[in-house]
Amino acid sequence: MSEKPTMHTPKDPTTTQAWARLQEHKQEVFNNKHLLKAWFSQDPNRTARFSFKVNDLLFDLSKNLMTPTTVELLCDLAREMGIESRRDAMFAGEHLNTTENRAVLHTALRRPADQAGKLLVDGQDVVADVREVLQRMYRFAEDVRAGRWCGVTGKRIKTVVSIGIGGSDLGPFMMYEALKSYADVGIQCRFVSNIDPTDLAEKTADLDPQTTLFIVVSKTFTTLETLTNARCAKTWLLDELRKAGVIAQDDAPANAVSAASAATATAPATFPTAADAIEHHFVAVSTNLELVREFGINPDNAFGFWDWVGGRYSVDSAVGLALIIAFGPERFEELLRGFYAMDQHFLNTPLQQNVPVLMGLLNIWYVNFFGMGSHAVLPYDQHLHRFPAYLQQLTMESNGKSVRWDGTSVTTQTGELFWGEPGTNGQHAFYQLIHQGTRKIPCDFIAFANPVHPTQDTLQDVHELLLGNFLAQTKALAFGKTPDEVRAEGTAEWMVAARVFEGDRPTTSIFGEKLTPFALGELVSLYEHITFVEGSIWDINSYDQWGVELGKQLAHEITPAFHDDTALKQQDQSTQSLIMFYREKRRH
Repeated sequence: MSEKPTMHTPKDPTTTQAWARLQEHKQEVFNNKHLLKAWFSQDPNRTARFSFKVNDLLFDLSKNLMTPTTVELLCDLAREMGIESRRDAMFAGEHLNTTENRAVLHTALRRPADQAGKLLVDGQDVVADVREVLQRMYRFAEDVRAGRWCGVTGKRIKTVVSIGIGGSDLGPFMMYEALKSYADVGIQCRFVSNIDPTDLAEKTADLDPQTTLFIVVSKTFTTLETLTNARCAKTWLLDELRKAGVIAQDDAPANAVSAASAATATAPATFPTAADAIEHHFVAVSTNLELVREFGINPDNAFGFWDWVGGRYSVDSAVGLALIIAFGPERFEELLRGFYAMDQHFLNTPLQQNVPVLMGLLNIWYVNFFGMGSHAVLPYDQHLHRFPAYLQQLTMESNGKSVRWDGTSVTTQTGELFWGEPGTNGQHAFYQLIHQGTRKIPCDFIAFANPVHPTQDTLQDVHELLLGNFLAQTKALAFGKTPDEVRAEGTAEWMVAARVFEGDRPTTSIFGEKLTPFALGELVSLYEHITFVEGSIWDINSYDQWGVELGKQLAHEITPAFHDDTALKQQDQSTQSLIMFYREKRRH
């Protein structure tokens, strides 16, 4: 795209009337201490005023640093920056990704089938396209789950190894861990992403190659890490099958698709070839059918997705194929319904009751008016242990930008450092910093009323002990403990300061009924839209990621220098020194 786009007139948020009024509001109201304690004491309806029920999730925003006036001014800012029109443009398929001239349509991945024909983008019926791929995925997954698709020796698939990186790994890995209690046919999933050979070696160490299916997830089928791991997986598979004496002992490369159709997955000939093995044990999530075929995968067993789906927004596309195999199409449809339900809330709810809008605006409030550059997400559910890592890519790859969508420089801080761990583990690690550190860190606490695995303890449910901690942390962060309260406990005066809790540390509580596929879809969609809101206020393009390119480019240039002196001389002195250390220490 050579011409500068004209999506809308660039707008500097710091020049809006609402921004100036928010600055004044901050100075007038937020210089005192113990604000939350006072506000709750003065307003018996504060919790009700700032709590919202969205489907099966309860959002309590009342422990945030805001008054009704704050919300009003933040919504004014959203209107001045055109949030509603930008939101509508995204759902309509306009090319919001300006640097790549693409629509931003991850929301189309979860539209119901009855919406086919209602959304045309660049001449394509995107809902019909999505549903066609979904049905192909469902048929394939059911064949694997039912044992109709088998390995090359006719044995049922027991383990799926999904090979990807970035959004092609973080999303499905997070969701598999979150929902693995729903795996109902004895098929387990593993995920390989790191180019470090240790990752693949350890994930395959105890696997039977005859019962293992690999999914190679790369839209272009050129991603360095993914294709390197895929080739190593191919070598592992063929070596192990040859050791077992179940495929031919030949050295011919397994690059061509065999004549046998893997789609039927019938038991192969008595002595199958390497090509047969690849065809029965590898499928692809890719649109580059030529490279898929060259690898040895039957193009009929490749499942595509579209340029309007960014990697970090792609878990509900074909990227989630491993999830469908593990949990089944019905569970995946439930997941999609959860996504869609939150989409509809975001699309149709007025700003002042719109939870993704309010949470996104609060993040703007904290980053740009309080200087809080960090945000913790703390799930009190062990199955969500990968959720903060997933959000790191979603939020920081989207909004870690220093230029606006039209290439002009931003005028204020953008993005936050997202991080977190499950409770109560984090309480014994970094909560000290959250409670008494010099930086205030907004936190999202997530919990569910019903555990995935109910305990058998005769005491009142151990889960309530977990939830007690969930509730206690937000209370302590909001209200703290004053010096007089510490003294009243008999604390020696010299220790009082060390045991004071300042309070006024903002939190949002998200409380659900149970961690189901529907609830997980809601949560992921929620944070997708929060990310959109923040990017819209900052007037940046949240859907490209040029910042990851330079390092990859340099890696291609540097790698030959490990063995090539000419390439080594082209490097800077620091890089040369480190490579020389490698050469000296590497044992062959």
